[in-house]
Amino acid sequence: MAQFDEGGFDAVAVDPNVGFDPIPAGKYLCVITDSEEKPNAKGTGTYINFTLEVIEGEHKGRKLWERLNLKNPSEEAVKIARAVLSSMCRAVGVMSPRDSVDLHNLPMLVKVGMEKRADTGEITNRIRGYEAKAGVAAKPAQAPPATPPWKKK
Repeated sequence: MAQFDEGGFDAVAVDPNVGFDPIPAGKYLCVITDSEEKPNAKGTGTYINFTLEVIEGEHKGRKLWERLNLKNPSEEAVKIARAVLSSMCRAVGVMSPRDSVDLHNLPMLVKVGMEKRADTGEITNRIRGYEAKAGVAAKPAQAPPATPPWKKK
């Protein structure tokens, strides 16, 4: 049992959640707003769950998710996840991130498709690819200076 605020909850004062239909297939300008490493269901590895948000157009504010199995006993799963991560990095222009947060809040084009879920038969969105927004150039990792500044005379 859980108590609501002191006066209770007034459902009349709050619009109900009506759920969301998938957004139409297409390309959307998005940013990564959140990323979190979680254990996989079997407890044999972890995945990073990325939350993306559409930032313009009719579907502004809608969320999409990408799950990357970067630590997994399946070499194929890791290979696929690394390739998707490479696409994400190239799309936002960050070629050598140290942390998933380095990819946050940077605009990119996300190609969204639709597919039928095997478990429920419902139509859902599926991310099909990433592209750089026009004008975004990759930023290579900076090489260290040839002579450290404290050794210069």
